[in-house]
Amino acid sequence: MSLSNLHIRIILMLAMGAVFLPAAAQIPIKVSAVRQVRPDSADVAFGTRRHFWRAAGEVFGFNIGLWAFDRYVQNGDYAHISWHSIKENFKHGFIWDNDKLGTNTFLHPYNGSLYFNAGRANGFNYWQSSLFAIAGSGMWELFMECEYPSTNDFIATPIGGTAIGEVLFRASDAVIDERTRGARRFGHELACFLISPMRGLNRIITGEAWRYRPTRGRLYGIPNFAIRASVGMRTLVPRGKLNQTHVGAVAQLDMEYGERFEVKSTKPYDYFTIRAQIQGMKSQPVLSQLEIKGRLLAREILESRKSSMSIGLYQHFDYYDSDTIDGIEKVPYKLGIPACIGAGLMFRDSDTKRCVLDFYTHVNGVILGSILSDHYETDERNYNFASGFSVKAGANLVIDKDKFSISVNHEFYRLFTWSGYRYGTDLSKVDYRTLNVQGDKSAASFNVTEVRADCRIWKKLYASLSFTNYMRTTHYRDYPDVRSSSFDLNLMLAYKF
Repeated sequence: MSLSNLHIRIILMLAMGAVFLPAAAQIPIKVSAVRQVRPDSADVAFGTRRHFWRAAGEVFGFNIGLWAFDRYVQNGDYAHISWHSIKENFKHGFIWDNDKLGTNTFLHPYNGSLYFNAGRANGFNYWQSSLFAIAGSGMWELFMECEYPSTNDFIATPIGGTAIGEVLFRASDAVIDERTRGARRFGHELACFLISPMRGLNRIITGEAWRYRPTRGRLYGIPNFAIRASVGMRTLVPRGKLNQTHVGAVAQLDMEYGERFEVKSTKPYDYFTIRAQIQGMKSQPVLSQLEIKGRLLAREILESRKSSMSIGLYQHFDYYDSDTIDGIEKVPYKLGIPACIGAGLMFRDSDTKRCVLDFYTHVNGVILGSILSDHYETDERNYNFASGFSVKAGANLVIDKDKFSISVNHEFYRLFTWSGYRYGTDLSKVDYRTLNVQGDKSAASFNVTEVRADCRIWKKLYASLSFTNYMRTTHYRDYPDVRSSSFDLNLMLAYKF
């Protein structure tokens, strides 16, 4: 249910390394991309051989190793398990836990990605590997902690883990090159390990990390992708509270993997986008945004010389985090959506040689989400768990072969917290270890609107300016309604690979 502080730091460092090697994000429109090279059939045949017991052993061994670290190095109270604690876990059943947003909606899904990639690294496909994520999460929740198993973790870990895991697996695949030796080979294998630790470990166990072959050893060859890396300054302002303005450094990575209108292949995540944003800002979390859109299946419904359109089923992972040091009422926003799926439509029109226009829209069902609360503050949690739906839409215009581009994107989330605590409950006096509620019974709306412009200043270097507005409206059953908003302004230099 909970992760140690050192464990959190380790995972965050690995995750950031993974994201900022060849990870990805949502580029408004892909004008140019790396030329795609199909994988060698021998590599595909070798890489899809399934090894169940090795994959299961890696999941089991990872959980045992993590528990041993928490128990004997960290000496965490939750790691002092016994047969009695296991019995109690089964007897009591699942509850909603009270960990931080980053722990519950990012770190636990990242843990799930390790379970998932134990399967992927041993020849299992996306759907089959999700079962390893479910099994690994179930083992941890029921056996490896003396805290009651967590409902939200058992949902977020395997579902969010498949989204993060498949992205990292494909990113790690892009750096493998078994034709190399020496220092160059070491660099490739180290990159693979940092991006996908479970796959890197599996390559060491099997000897693939140093085995020479006449082919690259990649399951996906050289995929069609485009990357935009941006660094600069971010200003975050809670609306109406200029005295609480936060200013700091920001780094953002956007990547589009695969061809959005090439739908001959129906394998999950043949096409996906990612946006990852980290910041160096006082009192603010390092990871401020992570967004994944992975296509599970699709169908092309329009294809002509100038226009293309496709419709598909997508998995979404959304994470927005901010914080302050002065209290919950001053936190600008918090949103975590680790489990979400829906339909998406994409369209592109290149009617003239000077302009290319595209837009997209997604309608999704949110299985598990979380959003900032104005009243629920227990242990480490200041947000409500919820479910509901989301709608995303955007339009992008590229002018004169990408000399200038502008994009407008909007995301709307409607989230319902069903299981609230009884009105009048003093949350400061309840035992948070047994409190089993989603938060304040409420219905919340969250809007994210972004406008971004990029202007080429030299070759592939761009000056970038973006404005993002965050607005939340929450209707509470037992309290007055609350409306809050904030905005940020980013001034960055961007490089497009």
